[in-house]
Amino acid sequence: MMGYEEGIYFFYNRSGEKYSEQSARRMINKYAKEAFIDLHITPHMFRHAFATLLLEEDVDIRYIQKLLGHSSIVTTQIYTEVACKKQMEILKMKHPRNKMQINE
Repeated sequence: MMGYEEGIYFFYNRSGEKYSEQSARRMINKYAKEAFIDLHITPHMFRHAFATLLLEEDVDIRYIQKLLGHSSIVTTQIYTEVACKKQMEILKMKHPRNKMQINE
């Protein structure tokens, strides 16, 4: 494999080169169509879901930054805002006090 360097990229094509964003888009569109998914799905949606899920599992943001290839932690921190908003929604909906009945 020509461009293969261990641990640099997650996906490689048949030539050993990294998958291009266009290749990923074509693959996503192909499988979405085959699964009859009528949504516009992008590679960024997968990155976003990946980062958010890691944050929800308390993975240190510096590791997520490295995994996503962000040069600045500020870029990665965008995901923390989304994760915090989701946590607040869950807390508002699922907190045990919401199920309490107070008889007066």
